[in-house]
Order: sequence, then C-alpha cells, then structure tokens
Amino acid sequence: MYLDKFEGELNVVVVGATGGIGEAICKLFLNSEAIVSVYALSRSVSSLKHNKLHVLQIDFNDESSLEKAAQEIDKPIDILINATGLLHNGAGLQPEKTFRHMQVHNFVDNFMVNTIGPALVAKYFLPLMRTNAKTVFAALSARVGSINDNRLGGWHAYRASKAALNMLIKNLAIEISRSNKQAIIVGLHPGTVDTGLSKPFQSGVPENKLFTTKHAAQCLLNVINQLDADSSGKCFAWDNSEIPA
Repeated sequence: MYLDKFEGELNVVVVGATGGIGEAICKLFLNSEAIVSVYALSRSVSSLKHNKLHVLQIDFNDESSLEKAAQEIDKPIDILINATGLLHNGAGLQPEKTFRHMQVHNFVDNFMVNTIGPALVAKYFLPLMRTNAKTVFAALSARVGSINDNRLGGWHAYRASKAALNMLIKNLAIEISRSNKQAIIVGLHPGTVDTGLSKPFQSGVPENKLFTTKHAAQCLLNVINQLDADSSGKCFAWDNSEIPA
C-alpha cells in the first residue's frame, strides 16, 4: 500500500489532473482504500469517473478560479500534489540552448506555470490542510532546477522557474511548520516520463530511464509515504534520493 504511513481516511487534491502524471496519480488515489475523496483540479475537465472523484476547473491565469475551487472543498486535505509543468508548447516556446535565444515570453510562460501557479495553489489550499496529523503538499519540480547540480547550462527559463519553485517550497516549509510540526512541503522530481513535456527530448534517454506515467506516479506516492517532518523544504527524486538546492 502506498500510503500506509498516513492515519485515517484521507482527502487528497491533484492539481493538473488531466496531465499525464496528474491523471496517473488520480487513478492510483481512486483505487486506494485509504482515500475517501479525490479533488481533481485542471484547466480542462477530467474524463475520469468515480464516486470518490470531485472535478473542479481552474486556470493559473485567473486567480479567482483557484479561490473558488478552494471554497468547494469542505474536508481537511491530507495530501496535495501539484502536477503541472511547462517546458515547451509547440507554438514558439522551446527551451533555450543559449542565452542568445532568451525571450521575455519564455520566462513569463514558464514562471506562470512552474512557479506562480504553485504559489497560488499554496495561497488558497495550504489553509485547508489538516493541522493535527501528517500532511504533504508536493509540487513537481525537476533536477534541472538544482543550482548545485547544474553541469550543462541552457534551458534558462525552465531552470530558473524550477529553481524559483524550490525556493518557494523552502519558504513555505518554514512558515507552515509554525502551525503544524507534522506538515511536509516538498518538491518532487518524477524522472523522465513518457509525456508530451518530454516527447521532443526522449531520443537520448536510455530505455530503462524513460518511465510510464503509471510507474512515475507509483514512485512518487512511495516517496510521499516515506516523508517525515525532516523532509520538509527539500526536493526528492522518484527514487527517494534528495536533490541538492
């Protein structure tokens, strides 16, 4: 069982529930006996059907949509996973190979999805987290967001937005610990997953390192299960190894 280190019946939220990883996480949650409510938030409407599933529409460009979605949740949240992410969009936004390719819209778009969006999720959903038990607020980060682990450079807007997300996670962890010592806020790196985000960059990935969405989701939930209060503010990879800031 993925969540045997949590107590009682659990209410969970998945932001980005129609993406590859987000949908796979939703499916695992829906099949878990420990979960009683799954709130699936996304810009498009999830096609999943289940009596435990509550579908809510949000848009990071419309802050009021997040506020409204939060108001629809009337149960304390035990686990929230923000599974959104942007690297390219096939319409002019591509990761930069050199500083000469940097453009304003690359930074604006990457920061909106990878940093500002998760910040707004924290603003409206952290107050809904349970305060008397282990809780986890997790956001998908990336190894390339690590400053100390950066050996190649490039991908400037994406790297910068994920590094900013990691700082946000640290800030939130410090603040939330003052009200709940059992609260855990982390970044999660899912590895290279076979989704639209990684599709243009899969040619150099070894076959055993390109994960299915189901495998990535299973790994991430295993990591979440193992987390404790000392994990808060850090970033962990799919194999539970800590990624340096």
